[in-house]
Amino acid sequence: MSNDQPTSGQPPEDDPFLKKPQEPQPPSSGSPYDSAPPPPPPPPYEPGPYGGGPYGGPDPLAGMPPLGEPGKRVLARLIDFLIISIPLYLISLPFGGPVEVSSNNANSNYDNFSNAFNQTYSARQLLWSLIGLVAYVAYDTYFTHKDGRTIGKQLLKLRVAMLNDGRVPDTSAAFLRAVVLWLPALLCCPCLWWLINIVLMFTDKPYRQGLQDKAAKTVVVSTA
Repeated sequence: MSNDQPTSGQPPEDDPFLKKPQEPQPPSSGSPYDSAPPPPPPPPYEPGPYGGGPYGGPDPLAGMPPLGEPGKRVLARLIDFLIISIPLYLISLPFGGPVEVSSNNANSNYDNFSNAFNQTYSARQLLWSLIGLVAYVAYDTYFTHKDGRTIGKQLLKLRVAMLNDGRVPDTSAAFLRAVVLWLPALLCCPCLWWLINIVLMFTDKPYRQGLQDKAAKTVVVSTA
């Protein structure tokens, strides 16, 4: 699924996340006596506010708000997680809950914990994992495509924008970002996946992109 932005036409002028246009420079009079000498050529790699673009190109974030703080991003993701997980858990209770734990010794808390930790996926667990995956992906896709902000990001004054021009992600980019974020987290390796993404939020240069941002070519910036 492609998430590239269309090359023909211009983005809508009312898109609130477009980059601000650069101010035009005054034209030169053409006289060799009343114009300053041209500046020396820039070096092959001239970093911008966030480290410059790849291969010495312009900084893609020029004209955009500052990058979102990693701590706020983690907290916003936690808020979004709770918004979906708490209702799903309550809905699952009449059906036995999302996790099926069996134990030969019901009076032993240690045995209960050990069996829950070592058990493999049951049909119930797989079903609720798939239901959760659909809910999380739909939630992220809708709000990211709507205005670049999930509820958690709205509260923490963050938003998602396309790296190339700052606009709101289109449907394909929002969907790809949500799938890459939630599919491994819910069906494969949640602890490792969250650890990798949290580390990238703090260490990735120059744009602090998680794996979902790299896949969808997006960036998280501040709206404060």
